[in-house]
Amino acid sequence: MISVIATVLNEGDSLHHLLRSLAAQTLPPDEVVIVDGGSHDHTRAILDSYTDRLPLRVLVEPGCNISAGRNRAIAAAQGDIIAATDAGVALHPDWLDNLIRPLRNHPAVNVVAGFFNADPHTVFEAAMGATVLPLVDEINPATFLPSSRSVAFRKSAWQAVGGYPEWLDYCEDLIFDFRLRAHTGPFTFAPEARVDFRPRGSLRAYFRQYYRYARGDGKADLWRKRHAVRYATYIMAAPLLLLLGWKAHRLFWLLFLPGAAVYLRQPYRRLPAMLRRLPDVTPRDRLYAAALVPVLRVVGDMAKMLGYPVGRWWRLRHRPPAWK
Repeated sequence: MISVIATVLNEGDSLHHLLRSLAAQTLPPDEVVIVDGGSHDHTRAILDSYTDRLPLRVLVEPGCNISAGRNRAIAAAQGDIIAATDAGVALHPDWLDNLIRPLRNHPAVNVVAGFFNADPHTVFEAAMGATVLPLVDEINPATFLPSSRSVAFRKSAWQAVGGYPEWLDYCEDLIFDFRLRAHTGPFTFAPEARVDFRPRGSLRAYFRQYYRYARGDGKADLWRKRHAVRYATYIMAAPLLLLLGWKAHRLFWLLFLPGAAVYLRQPYRRLPAMLRRLPDVTPRDRLYAAALVPVLRVVGDMAKMLGYPVGRWWRLRHRPPAWK
């Protein structure tokens, strides 16, 4: 039996995409369990409107975070195979079939990592997708940690690792992935199990998203070296080069060029593919998108540099459970 689970909170404007695509799956799920964390918009009305098209159960758990919501949904699910996704995405028609096939065909497989594509609707969103989201050809299947927008696992594996960490509000799926991999070994990668995910549409929303991600890193004690390199680059290396160029010789400023080339290479490599997903892209649009990429890189880094110490301070004060 296959159970699809998700959590929602005030997703009235985006929920139709998920529910329509669930109803259109080539392999229909046996049940869909969605936990509503206490929405006060029209989310519940939309969910109720799909009860005749999906084997849908809705659990209302006001105040629960996304980890607690997923755990409640999985605990209530009757299936021994759990496929997790998220509001705000649209599933490809064969998503579920591709995602759970390795679990059905190979008893030794416990976790299958699906993938998600950027689905930009504007030039800004195309630049966002190019800046922050990898293409499938960049993925190393041996090390890839799936988002809970597209992942499947045996319910027994979820039970064995204690579920999603309910003390975390962001980065919870990474901690869950780490614990699953430690318990089950390598994941199976199913790149054909894709969902479409729309990037953030404004600088403010983007800043807020990556501030929260970095705060979650700090709470979970993730990526210490990665954050240290970022602080060293912005607080030490960049100011030092500026000072040397001003005081010694302007040629020192040329050292920014190889750094920028490394820093921006992947986003610019992805950008043409992102722009091809938009209709009627003009040369002016391409220039605008190209100019946005370094801005988005810097804004994202600033958000992370502000969010990470907030998370670390929270960790010092609350002493969350050890997960490693």
